[in-house]
Amino acid sequence: MAGSSFGTLFQITTWGESHGAGIGVVVDGCPAGLSLSSSDIQVFLNRRKPGQTSYSTMRKEADEVEILSGVFEGHTTGVPISMLVRNQDQRSHDYTQIKSCYRPGHADYTFDAKYGCRDYRGGGRSSGRETIGRVAGGAIASLLLKSLGIHVQAYTKAIGPYTIPEEEYDFSVLTKDPLCMPHLGYSEKAQAYLNTCMKQKDSAGGIIECQITGLPAGIGEPVFDKLDALLAQAVLSVGAVKGFEIGDGFAAAKAKGTENNDAFCIQNGQLAKQTNHSGGTLGGMSDGSTVCFRAAIKPTPSISSVQHTVNTFMEEVELSVKGRHDPIIVPRAVVVIESMAALTVADLLLRNMSATMDNLRRIYQ
Repeated sequence: MAGSSFGTLFQITTWGESHGAGIGVVVDGCPAGLSLSSSDIQVFLNRRKPGQTSYSTMRKEADEVEILSGVFEGHTTGVPISMLVRNQDQRSHDYTQIKSCYRPGHADYTFDAKYGCRDYRGGGRSSGRETIGRVAGGAIASLLLKSLGIHVQAYTKAIGPYTIPEEEYDFSVLTKDPLCMPHLGYSEKAQAYLNTCMKQKDSAGGIIECQITGLPAGIGEPVFDKLDALLAQAVLSVGAVKGFEIGDGFAAAKAKGTENNDAFCIQNGQLAKQTNHSGGTLGGMSDGSTVCFRAAIKPTPSISSVQHTVNTFMEEVELSVKGRHDPIIVPRAVVVIESMAALTVADLLLRNMSATMDNLRRIYQ
């Protein structure tokens, strides 16, 4: 299978299936000397771990990470870092009934069309558990960025019809809220909405927003590997994501140039922008302001409501998906989006070192 790697200099390769022995990732290109332990990775994995609230699957997985290589005496060594999370609570028999059915909203049909076979147990490689490898790799990227004063923060901006206005964000409540929403009032409304969806054997979607602060200007490549283009690729590679926008996004199409342009100014002796409609990028490169983007997350396709579909014998049938599934993907996907952003920025930072001779001289002279 091609396409399981992401990044150029700071690169991850994920492997494993939902109901296989485990999920893993190899991180290559991490500089030596970064302080790292399994507990550093576990903090991130715990944020996407199942079974923590009534709004996530009841599959009980510890998701404990094992670092197999690349770390010695508490620091990275510069060689590939291999990590493993073992699957412990597979219930493959839950999927026997759908072995020959193509589940609506899933990759069952497209896997058969491409490979002539598929792992029907929880989606196999297309399962959300694949994101464990992304989060483990993203944890390392986040630690690298933090050491450079760069911070990546994702959160739930909207669930169903409930969207938090930017001026009402309260990030102090993020760790307390089961939906990862920076506003407890909106979270209460969203929870009531989700409870209704669950009673109706249905699911819900939402929007994840991510902010990157402390990123210097000039990060990103001007043509194909633009910062915003690679962020889009990274985020859209997450299975549940169906839309991406940065800055004002699609709202920019309704604006005039005088409204959409960010005027430059001097603040505290430094070049700055009066507004940030562009979302922190210009010409595919960071402009020194906060990078802000959003990802649209679709409703969980595994629902117990009866759905119309087709089986592998080309017969039209009715299907109700059994087993343990998230009624909403958004809260557990927050750290996944955050991790993909961190991986993108870490890679582009390393690539930027060769942008000028001055950069090379700082390293080698």
